[in-house]
Amino acid sequence: MSDIFSSAKLVVVKVGSALLVDNTRGELRREWLASLCDDVAALKKQGVAVVLVSSGSIALGRRLLKLPAGELRLEESQAAAAAGQVRLAEAYADMLASRNIVAAQVLLTFGDTEERRRYLNARATLGTLVGLGAVPVINENDTVATAEIKFGDNDRLGARVASMIGADRLVLLSDVDGLYTADPGRHAAAKHIPEVAAITPEIEAMAGGSTSGLGRGGMTSKLIAAKIAMGAGCDVILAKGESLNPLSAIPAGARHTRPGNAGSPGCCVPKARW
Repeated sequence: MSDIFSSAKLVVVKVGSALLVDNTRGELRREWLASLCDDVAALKKQGVAVVLVSSGSIALGRRLLKLPAGELRLEESQAAAAAGQVRLAEAYADMLASRNIVAAQVLLTFGDTEERRRYLNARATLGTLVGLGAVPVINENDTVATAEIKFGDNDRLGARVASMIGADRLVLLSDVDGLYTADPGRHAAAKHIPEVAAITPEIEAMAGGSTSGLGRGGMTSKLIAAKIAMGAGCDVILAKGESLNPLSAIPAGARHTRPGNAGSPGCCVPKARW
């Protein structure tokens, strides 16, 4: 993997539920996860540290607990998160261990990125894990977070984490390959936009909601996340992750969108180095 990752020292990768969990069976897509871990191992061999921000606990847990399809009550979502997070962490630990990489589970709440003492503690912990060669696998602590204190989706969590640890790149993997002039699922004439000079109100108006039925995000949340990360001097990549080896596919030519330029407002923000 070169070019887009060659100059990076620390990359945060956000993985959406629709990529990790089969929508019809509610089961983990193990072959896909294995290919992602291959990409992580390849980056680490190049000297690039990787932090994963992964959804999927609720999607996995609702099947384990035999919860019905459709919107869940808060307590049902929290129960599903508790059951599913065990399976999710276990899968990452096993997949990465087979590649001689230690996985570390980190569950964060909104307050961990807002309250200074907790922010500094979380940053120090993540920095130590990265410095020791581990791959932190981060998710929102859905079991205790309520609607009033949630990030809202893991796109924004990924951006907060990237900002917190001074990442060079934030890769938002989902079921879409970037930004379009309109929703490509509804408008055949919609055109893909490979680069966006700035996230303006006109650009935001092009974004739509999530249609996967698993995730809570959508292109709107990705643009919000991009603005957060770019403000901290982090380059952002919006890419489709459904195929195998989604990270290595990006420098190989897979279509994606790069919003803004990390060399602008955040260029003078000092980056942490672990």
